[in-house]
Amino acid sequence: MNYGIEGKRALVCAASKGLGRGCAEALAREGADVTILARTESVVAKTAEEIGAMCGRTVAWVACDITTPEGRAAALAACPQPDILVNNAGGPPPGDFRSWDRDTWIRAIDANMLTPIELIKATIDGMISRRFGRIVNITSSAVKAPIDILGLSNGARSGLTGFVAGLARKVARHNVTINNLLPGAFDTDRLRSNTETRAKAAGKSVAEIREAGMAAIPAGRFGTPDEFGALCAYVCSAQAGYLVGQNLLLDGGNFPGTF
Repeated sequence: MNYGIEGKRALVCAASKGLGRGCAEALAREGADVTILARTESVVAKTAEEIGAMCGRTVAWVACDITTPEGRAAALAACPQPDILVNNAGGPPPGDFRSWDRDTWIRAIDANMLTPIELIKATIDGMISRRFGRIVNITSSAVKAPIDILGLSNGARSGLTGFVAGLARKVARHNVTINNLLPGAFDTDRLRSNTETRAKAAGKSVAEIREAGMAAIPAGRFGTPDEFGALCAYVCSAQAGYLVGQNLLLDGGNFPGTF
């Protein structure tokens, strides 16, 4: 299927590795003009080169901290007026809420709620004027099924979800869609870090916790960034214009609900 996004400008945040990189690769394969960003210059430049070589396209990059006004300005200077925006930021650390002070909460909300909102604010009117826009927010399965040690993520990402629910329905008539992708357990650095935290707390080996985690998922495995990126590319496609304000859960069947 031709997704109809060849030549569309795509800005993908936190895309040097993991799920962000999976999204950037998938969009580049569909012919989008992709700009990726991450904090570390050497890493993001290498990723852009690798994706470009893989897809036969030039992938632009910028090293910045997207959670700061300066970082957002740099990202939008590198990719002015994107047609596709993939919001993504590293999740806040796990832990016990008793140890989190106000500054810790503000950092989590800034990165995982306010930064995506600022980027949407900066780009959505251009999308409306061009009558094409696709905004995808990478949130978490914790929005639907909270995870005990990820209270910062549970709170901040749920706030973004609530905001998107209203805005998405105001802009859909302009062929601008906003949707959220909710990853479950994907084989990324984030999962490995959380696995180490759980192993330490339980007094078990990382391998034990990892095997138990996979066994608990109906699919019997963790997800891959490639399959996550494939769904992101479809949500950004011309064919997905009727998909509005949805929270798409990718968790291998781990959530046990009907809805």
